[in-house]
Amino acid sequence: MIVVNAWITGLIAICIFAGSLPATKIAIMGFSAEFLTGARASIAGILALLMLCYYRQPLPNRQQLRGLGMIAIGVVFGFPFFTALALQYITSSYSTIFVALLPLSTAVFAVILGERLPKWPFWIFAILGSCSVVIYMFLRSSGELQWQGSLLMIIAILLCGLGYAEGGRLSRQLGGWQVISWALILALPVMLFLSYAYYPSDLDQVGLSAWLGMVYVSVFSMFIGFIFWYHGLAKGGVLKIGQLQLLQPFFGLILSALLLGESIDMMMFAVCSLVVLCVWSAKKYN
Repeated sequence: MIVVNAWITGLIAICIFAGSLPATKIAIMGFSAEFLTGARASIAGILALLMLCYYRQPLPNRQQLRGLGMIAIGVVFGFPFFTALALQYITSSYSTIFVALLPLSTAVFAVILGERLPKWPFWIFAILGSCSVVIYMFLRSSGELQWQGSLLMIIAILLCGLGYAEGGRLSRQLGGWQVISWALILALPVMLFLSYAYYPSDLDQVGLSAWLGMVYVSVFSMFIGFIFWYHGLAKGGVLKIGQLQLLQPFFGLILSALLLGESIDMMMFAVCSLVVLCVWSAKKYN
């Protein structure tokens, strides 16, 4: 029952996260990447503070604070900031393909942080799925701006993998929603300063869609999604549940087409189909 619940909560989180990149693309049409990164974490941090106070959660110890610092760097600041920068140069649908690298990134950091080493077929399928994304990047990247966006996405994926792996490990001690809440609060002073320093000079020029995009990434991507995600990672295992991330690009492509009107070519679907096949193959060998 625990494994089933873990897969369900993990899948719910992936569905929520799939909207992150399209919503970020919409939000940066009205806000700078720096302000959006600070604002989304600040809003989520205030929500987290209210929940922790309401449920009277005990303070984490010193060792747990080090892990929470890694999570804050990886998923509170790193992934949101570098994806927002990348989306200034590339489309949401193109950036979504890079998310297929997350399972491999998460698995590598999970092993580094002490998770059980999976069997060798796991790595074959994980690397196969990841290599398909890298090949796609080389085939489709053209021009300095697109290459810059691709490199920024790779940095974002590496930092996110670190945050996911450490978050899954720490969630076994603190609980899923407590981990993301404490990480958000730890980063809150810096994020509030970032929001203030890059506050838009003319809010009248910001459209409703940009505001809605910011609300989504603040409430759902930055907070609610992580409650489900870290619960799934803690109960089902980082290496097993982490492979669900290979489904996120497929959902993200659909949302990019529906919300932004971006064109989706057959090669994108081919890459997504390959990584979806890899996730079901890799999970057998955890």
